[in-house]
Amino acid sequence: MTRYSLHEIFVVDQYSSDNWEKEPHNHNYFEIIFIENGRGYHTINGIKTPYHPKNIFLLAPEDTHHFEVLQPSTFTYFKFTELLFSSKVNLPDRKYWLQRIEQLLHHPNIIPGDVICKEDDRAIVWDIHDLVLKEFKNEKIYYQEIISNAISTILSLIVRNISEKHNYEGDSKVASPSKIDQILSHIRQNVYDNERTKINFLSNKFNMSQSSISTYFRKKTGESIHQYVTKYRMKLVEYRLQHTEFTIAEIAYQLGYTDESHLTKTFKKYFNMSPKQYRDEVSTSSVND
Repeated sequence: MTRYSLHEIFVVDQYSSDNWEKEPHNHNYFEIIFIENGRGYHTINGIKTPYHPKNIFLLAPEDTHHFEVLQPSTFTYFKFTELLFSSKVNLPDRKYWLQRIEQLLHHPNIIPGDVICKEDDRAIVWDIHDLVLKEFKNEKIYYQEIISNAISTILSLIVRNISEKHNYEGDSKVASPSKIDQILSHIRQNVYDNERTKINFLSNKFNMSQSSISTYFRKKTGESIHQYVTKYRMKLVEYRLQHTEFTIAEIAYQLGYTDESHLTKTFKKYFNMSPKQYRDEVSTSSVND
């Protein structure tokens, strides 16, 4: 089996400029961008927001972005590919990495901008940033494990801040999200836990009767809660079949299915093929490309 070194799947890039010379562009990896100093504007997927020292941005694959530099600026990029979640890479906690990334990719109603809203968390992330730079440069014993765990912690903090930011708790100046947005956000963050996505749990959490929340959800989304949860899980199964080497049994366990056959039966309803057939087809396509 092929093994990848950390430098093949994780890259640190530092860039200073008083004029952004690159055209708007996208990429096929994730980026965490740290603003060391300077001021200007950052446009992600057509949405323009100001940037300031100590801001932190997250880019997912296929995001398009560019900077407009108003004051000389220094940027640090942590870039990593989906191979980081592959079993070809001998790094710890692949399943938990993947869950964090999926939460970031699928969190509803996120407007591109600084991803940290809690200043104590910002200080922690910047301390970890300094640690990663030091380990990446020195390459001392266990540096790969230290860096992988450090980036995992950063992602966890980003997920927490995005969740808190979009719950708008204690912020009277910003309109509260609608009830349906709160329900969707809860489902997406707890999709790995069967109990927390059941109607009885949701009705208790959102202070609605089971019949009321079922009717409300269908009216707002056009689907039942069960249909939505199942369809969302299928998106995650599809993502893991494409981008990881987890076995189908492992994926079934990770997403709360009783066994591989249960997952296969559900997957066939949505994709008209088994998970194995789907993965084989994706692999053939990649080779041909």
